[in-house]
Amino acid sequence: MHQHAHPCRCGKSHRQPQPLCSIRSIKPVTMKISAAQPVTPDSDCGCCDSDSGSPGGESDAESDRPALTSHQFRWQIAGMDCPSCARKIETAVQRVPQVQQARVIFASEKLVVDADHDIRATIEQVVKNAGFTLSASDSPSPPQPESRWQENAGLLLLGGLMLASWLLSQFSPLWGDRLFIATTLVGLAPIARSAWKLLRSGSPFSIEMLMTIAAAGALVIGAHAEAAMVLLLFQLGERLEAYAAARARRGVTALMALRPDTATRINDTQRENVRLEVLQPGDVIEVAAGGRLPADGELLHASASFDESALTGESLPVAREPGEQIMAGATSLDRLVTLKVISQPGQSAIDRILQLIEEAEIHRAPVERFIDRFSRIYTPAIMLLALLVMVLPPLLGFGEWLPWIYKGLTLLLIGCPCALVISTPAAITSGLAAAARQGALIKGGAALERLSRVSMMAFDKTGTLTAGKPQINHIQPFGAMAEDNLLSIAAAVEQGSTHPLARAIVSEAERRALTIPQAAQQQTLAGSGIRAAIAGVTYQLLTPREVSHLDDAQQQQIAELEAQGQTVVLLLQEQQVLGALALQDQLRSEAIRALAELQKLGVNSVMLTGDNPRAAAAIAAELNINYRAGLLPADKVEAVRTLGAQQALAMVGDGINDAPAMKAATIGIAMGSGTDVALEAADVALTQNQLAILPRTLVLARRTRAIIRQNVALALGLKAIFLVTTLLGFTGLWLAVLADSGATALVTANALRLLRQR
Repeated sequence: MHQHAHPCRCGKSHRQPQPLCSIRSIKPVTMKISAAQPVTPDSDCGCCDSDSGSPGGESDAESDRPALTSHQFRWQIAGMDCPSCARKIETAVQRVPQVQQARVIFASEKLVVDADHDIRATIEQVVKNAGFTLSASDSPSPPQPESRWQENAGLLLLGGLMLASWLLSQFSPLWGDRLFIATTLVGLAPIARSAWKLLRSGSPFSIEMLMTIAAAGALVIGAHAEAAMVLLLFQLGERLEAYAAARARRGVTALMALRPDTATRINDTQRENVRLEVLQPGDVIEVAAGGRLPADGELLHASASFDESALTGESLPVAREPGEQIMAGATSLDRLVTLKVISQPGQSAIDRILQLIEEAEIHRAPVERFIDRFSRIYTPAIMLLALLVMVLPPLLGFGEWLPWIYKGLTLLLIGCPCALVISTPAAITSGLAAAARQGALIKGGAALERLSRVSMMAFDKTGTLTAGKPQINHIQPFGAMAEDNLLSIAAAVEQGSTHPLARAIVSEAERRALTIPQAAQQQTLAGSGIRAAIAGVTYQLLTPREVSHLDDAQQQQIAELEAQGQTVVLLLQEQQVLGALALQDQLRSEAIRALAELQKLGVNSVMLTGDNPRAAAAIAAELNINYRAGLLPADKVEAVRTLGAQQALAMVGDGINDAPAMKAATIGIAMGSGTDVALEAADVALTQNQLAILPRTLVLARRTRAIIRQNVALALGLKAIFLVTTLLGFTGLWLAVLADSGATALVTANALRLLRQR
């Protein structure tokens, strides 16, 4: 049993950070994001990548994670054509007694297994018996993909035999019919073998089993040509499914292409090309003009322009100054740049995005979970219906046996659930990948579905609607104390705080080159202010509403400042009010346009802030939205719950105080520069501080939901139509297979349209 020592604030401890426990600080000015530690058998535990009880998260037993896992193993899988293949592998592996949990990540073709001890050989044999191939995820030489000719050899052979059978039947019907039988046996052999393997591994109701029964039944009743055609069309459909699945996965894993395989590392004056795995924080690397960053880095020496559109969705080049941090995958546009590596191997921004997309499959949308459960019941039900169609009508005297057996066999083929099973995950995977490319990381299909239903957004003010960089505009002593003395004491109290107002006060003191005394016993007063001791004397910085003993003149001065849209904080020595500091923040440049676009989409906006009502009113008037001001963190939660009871509500914020409100909302959205706590609480994390991302992400979520509905309707609608036409005798075996393969191709192509959204 390995020891745990690394705290990740998820209620457990680990020797290494775990996926989704924390989105931690890589801050290229626009975001905080880091990669999950790659899992190795002796270093990781899978005990905290569950949904953590987020609203709308998984409630099924299938989403439960083991409380403690000794070993976790990962493999790459070859041979999966659709999500139903993933379910077959999971079913086979979970039958191994030592396995605590098995999960297949279809988007990246990975198998993740939690087990009591090292059972890799057993798992590999079980998956091989089910008809799939595994290779170690960190294998230095993964198996090479088959050539096009090798992949399609079976289909080409069957097609050639079909053509020969048809030509021969034109001259000799008897020998042509015999060749059709041979063609059927050739095409049936690998499918029957696969069906037997899946039956033994715990998946009796597979498409291979349906196809085997239907083709064998057609041979028995003498429909030899149709039996051969069914198998040919099935293999053609399988190849189309494989192509569509590979195309969908390329939409996700294309992010890997943003990261070069090697980097140019500088040691003193020597330059060497090294693989990314050997790069460590502190290494100095060079990236030529037009080259992509291989790791997250801090820019050294001269300023430069970078194209970060592939990661943030921002099409315009971004100018970076020395000391700023840039994400892996960004392109240096105008010069050769030198950077200091700041990310561990496998923990760059690109790695983290890919990890989030992979882990998103844990948090499946409710409709996806429903369809998965439905398909498990649907296939056996269709098989039972087919059996009844074969047996009951002839027994009750409604016709001959052979026509009804033929109809029953056709029903078996119509019962194939492939199109239905792939309809939802194909759309969700495409939607998540498209969102990542546009600058929004969405934590799973459940979050994507909830986002699509949002009709109101609540915004924090400071750092969300505003730039989060307030400046001191006025210092008003209420006595004989000089402005600089008042500012230096306030800076001492705020020293070390990450709140934007605190940083503004400290920055102003530093700008004036003031001596900042040493403070001790600093204590944050949530939603109210902060207190600290200087030379044994207690000082507090509080909002005016927390101070009840102001005289009329002081209240008048504060009211005038707040009426100008400024935020006022008061400095107190014990209970004596020493003076006021007035700060003002600026609206984000894109805020007005972003909120107007949300309004066009039918989404109302409201501002929830702890600031004073006068300052809040000035900001809200510019934005033309409603507001609630003077809110403590608990008040924000109550406001979110009240508003959320009426409609689906998203809470957008960036601070520690916003995290509880994000959890209380239908969905929480964190700005790119948000605190770790806010990013952990959020269901959606923006990769940069741009409110313009919100409207386009909402449009994408709604399109994804619409496409899911279209796909489900298409899959079920076609089956219902062919069910009726089969019972009426209009549909044959080959047409049933063609309809199923066509439906699978249609729903996949429909889902892939999401990847083309700009």
